[in-house]
Amino acid sequence: MAEIAANSKPIKISRSRLTRGDRFFELFNFAFMIVLVIFTLYPFVNVLAISLNSPVDSLKGGIYLWPREWSIANYKYILSNPAIYHATMISVFRTVLGTVITVFCSAMVAYTITREEYVLRKFVTMAFILTMYLSGGLIPTFLVMRELGLYGSFWIYILPGVIGVFNLIIIRSFIYGLPDGILESANIDGAGEYRTFFSIVLPLCTPVLATVALFTAVWQWNSWFDVFLYNSSKAELSTLQYELQRILQSSSNSGMNAATAFSQSGNTAANQVTPLSIRSTMTIVASVPIICVYPFLQKYFVKGMMVGGVKG
Repeated sequence: MAEIAANSKPIKISRSRLTRGDRFFELFNFAFMIVLVIFTLYPFVNVLAISLNSPVDSLKGGIYLWPREWSIANYKYILSNPAIYHATMISVFRTVLGTVITVFCSAMVAYTITREEYVLRKFVTMAFILTMYLSGGLIPTFLVMRELGLYGSFWIYILPGVIGVFNLIIIRSFIYGLPDGILESANIDGAGEYRTFFSIVLPLCTPVLATVALFTAVWQWNSWFDVFLYNSSKAELSTLQYELQRILQSSSNSGMNAATAFSQSGNTAANQVTPLSIRSTMTIVASVPIICVYPFLQKYFVKGMMVGGVKG
């Protein structure tokens, strides 16, 4: 049997031997995938086209895949705000630091609750899971953060989300799927818990850690409501998403005036921004960094989600 298995080769099915049903399925699958790609890419391409179109001309509608009147007025309007650059640095620093701390702390807790010798692992796990269903509410949370001294502080962006329960469950499921012999061999060789965690568990958990890092980075980068709640009065702690939100609000009145002028005179004010054009431009500006990072984590993302989900 071993010789047969060793000498066996993958069986290739000739296309001439495919039945009519097989050919129909291939055709249907190909057409379905093409339609899926179109529906997936169209919204982003449409938003990009609107952001590169003349702002008030966008009010006419009818822009789909290509700008009707090319213009970079929207990007000039956003980038002319000097607060954008400082807010971008705060967002980058928040995303990097928050992602590193969250992934590391979540991995430590996940490893702890997978150890059989830890007698409280079930209780701790249940306590974490309950927080996914129960919440103190917005006002109690605000009061707690203020009493902890996090109000008006940069650490309000980092500390409340250090342990994400969803991330914790994913990492725990992945660690459960690791071969028991590896961890047992480390214990036999005299490796302590810290040595086992840093030298064995973390390297083996690279796919799931990359997955959690991507989740956390996207959440940190897109978050703006915590800035509004705790640091809206501190310009030095403002983030890019919050500044873009403020720009959108400030452009609403000017956009309404532009729409009125356009409908009355029929002339396009090339330099007049509108809420639609600013919203589209904000989407592109906020999405580009994540789009640039995702290709580097894609292979780990797919593997981490599949292994962490199946073996859990």
